[in-house]
Amino acid sequence: SKKGDYSAADIEVLEGLEPVRKRPGMYIGGTDEGAMHHLVNEILDNAMDEAVAGHASRIEIELGVGNHVRIKDNGRGIPIDSHPKFPGKSALEVIFTTLHSGGKFSGKVYNTSGGLHGVGSSVVNALSSELNVQVARDKELYEQKYSRGKALGKLKKLGSTKERGTTVSFVPDTEIFGEKAAFSPNTIYKLARSKAYLYRGVEIQWNCAPELLKGVEGVPAEDVIKFPNGILDYLHSLVEGKTSLTPKPFYGTAEFPDGEGRCEFAIAWTEEEQEGFLSSYCNTIPTVEGGTHVQGLRAALSKGFKNYADMINNKKAGILTPDDIFGSATVLLSIFLRDPQFQGQTKEKLTSTHATRLVENAVKDNFEHWLTGDTASSKYLLDYL
Repeated sequence: SKKGDYSAADIEVLEGLEPVRKRPGMYIGGTDEGAMHHLVNEILDNAMDEAVAGHASRIEIELGVGNHVRIKDNGRGIPIDSHPKFPGKSALEVIFTTLHSGGKFSGKVYNTSGGLHGVGSSVVNALSSELNVQVARDKELYEQKYSRGKALGKLKKLGSTKERGTTVSFVPDTEIFGEKAAFSPNTIYKLARSKAYLYRGVEIQWNCAPELLKGVEGVPAEDVIKFPNGILDYLHSLVEGKTSLTPKPFYGTAEFPDGEGRCEFAIAWTEEEQEGFLSSYCNTIPTVEGGTHVQGLRAALSKGFKNYADMINNKKAGILTPDDIFGSATVLLSIFLRDPQFQGQTKEKLTSTHATRLVENAVKDNFEHWLTGDTASSKYLLDYL
């Protein structure tokens, strides 16, 4: 055909996981080190979903030399039976080699989940030079190996086992991320801790090759991470050494009506001049850019303070802005929501519109009780803001 012609032959159809390797940015936000770390999030989110659904109590995270990551849970184990739509392929292979395949679309298997789009496992597989999955189910251990999104053979039975659960080990592909990209023990350790804070029912066992820790501070080679008080423990760690404006932080948990989910919140106001600190999460996914759940919290606190100020005839009520309220606050908000909607594949912002109302209603009554429960402290706090 002549130069400049455009015909049916020019239309490319990318098959399998080719689109991920061609445009990684669409799936993990780029090809830099930050994006490479997102691969860990995707596999860890799947393990966390098993924990939050009540099927796993322990997750192991191991960071090895050469960007080798291993994440193991003691959950139900990914199904290995043949998939009805793909005869001769196990469900496991379908999950790891097909985009938009997974158990989280209908809400039947997981009530609230963070691994949502059915792309996590397959995307990690597509962008790894080697990926190895072991599944322990019904007292049998199975294994399948992959490279760059393709299975290197059939699912193998390795023998009998007393354990159960899923283990995923992978090495990010240097063709995608470059030879120099390296996992940060600090970033992954922090991520592990935040997951344990967000779900008190899970214990995370951390293991890092000692040679990766040269010159790295505050990261142990081994640790068992468990926080029985959830995000309240997190809040205490954040405000340690600061002067609190109230004897007790504002903390609570609440169920949303109609099985829509639940939320947990922890807020401390401190004297130190600081930029307000706010960390929000949905289904244990960090929503770095906030979103509708944070709007609900802001509304609840603003209205709560206004009503309280009116009640005690404090003239400040009319001029208090959300920025005043959040300016000296350390705020943690964690919600679990059925079928949440996020902006973008890497889920930086929650966009589910009903989350605003759910969170506002859940927090408002709690907050008004807290304010009226210790009027001297609340008045002091109001004057300070």
